[in-house]
Amino acid sequence: MKSPTYPKQPVIAVGAVVIHQDRILLVCRGKQPAKGEWAIPGGRVELGETMHEAAVREVLEETDVCIRPGELIYYFETIQPDANRQIQFHYVIFDFMAKYVSGNPTPHDDAMDARWVSAAEIPSYPLNARTLDLLKQIKFII
Repeated sequence: MKSPTYPKQPVIAVGAVVIHQDRILLVCRGKQPAKGEWAIPGGRVELGETMHEAAVREVLEETDVCIRPGELIYYFETIQPDANRQIQFHYVIFDFMAKYVSGNPTPHDDAMDARWVSAAEIPSYPLNARTLDLLKQIKFII
């Protein structure tokens, strides 16, 4: 698989908003960009894979949770240059609502941690800024 660092073109990625028993599935990112920040699970779309297939695979790989993706609810770009102004990361990310099917969050792949988090607990997590915006937009938090 090609490295997302110093890409020749933007990398397409997906995320999944999974809410189960009034709690959202979050992961602590183990790699850059956003290492150490909490976010919804997700990752790169592989060649020949639909975005829904990528969401299912990425959530399962990162958390051991099985999902069924639904509608597109949010999208954004992240472009991060290095100190020499070379593009180190360029992601175009599409986030989907998803239904919980089965599984208990266990961190794997590039997630340092994975867990269900209530809206009341969100302020105690160092959330990725885009995840925070997304959670406000879907009214999971105010």
